[in-house]
Amino acid sequence: MLSRLLYYLVLKPLSYLPLNILYLLSDFLYLLLYKIFRYRQKVVRTNLVNSFPGKSLKEIKKIEQKFYSHFCDLIIESIRLFSISEKELRRRSRIVNPEMILDLYEQGRGVIMVAGHYNNWEMAATIMGAQVKHQVIGIYTPMSNKFFDKKFKNSREKFGIEMVSKKIVKEEFEKNKESPTITLFATDQSPTYSKNVHWTKFLHQPTAVFLGTERFAKEYDLPVVFGYIKKIRRGYYELKFVMMDTHPSETPDGEITEKHTRWLEKQIEEVPQFWLWTHKRWKRKMKEGESLYDSK
Repeated sequence: MLSRLLYYLVLKPLSYLPLNILYLLSDFLYLLLYKIFRYRQKVVRTNLVNSFPGKSLKEIKKIEQKFYSHFCDLIIESIRLFSISEKELRRRSRIVNPEMILDLYEQGRGVIMVAGHYNNWEMAATIMGAQVKHQVIGIYTPMSNKFFDKKFKNSREKFGIEMVSKKIVKEEFEKNKESPTITLFATDQSPTYSKNVHWTKFLHQPTAVFLGTERFAKEYDLPVVFGYIKKIRRGYYELKFVMMDTHPSETPDGEITEKHTRWLEKQIEEVPQFWLWTHKRWKRKMKEGESLYDSK
């Protein structure tokens, strides 16, 4: 009941407002979350200090402030997605080189796209189905709240993407192995329960990385592209595809996972405030017998 009231009385009405108005709410939200309630500030500060050991506290705080401002914009932009038109979303999230995967579509080949929780990945994923020829498949973790899970899923799928629970990813690959699909993987989740992970150094810390991207790419020999999401200005983003590997089945174990981890790391180091620093990325610690990846 409370979920329905929140959605129909608050979120849905707000979603009809233009973003230039909603950004005023974002500025107010920044004061509440960062200045007053200090939402997850300990997590954010710890993540930043550990990830940038060479930066001073003054530099860390500057990144922190910019991050919270961006984080509040993400919340507001996510609300706007409930009612945004296809025309507006196309303007706000643009693919700069769709021809890269168009060639693969014409060859009848599917694709895996990897990206991190960087800039507005939600906008990029939601409109992608209307910007490429491939059927877009988004892998997601279902929410415990069934009402909001349905609302968010419907919102994400309205422009062509198909959202698939992470519980049935294997079945989805089998179903689509003869069809040209592009499957989206977020590669910076913390694999708390997965037994088979790739251990590497990421932002100066031993980090466990999911092997799902590499596993399915190698098994089905699907080309892998990295999705660079760049913020042009407030509310406007560009997505650029960068080819990682055209024939993953021929690559050594660990190479694909290592490559997309390094690319995301470089992106974060260049402009750190646009990554999701509230995420407890390093909850999992190395156990006895586990070791970091060695490319030699």
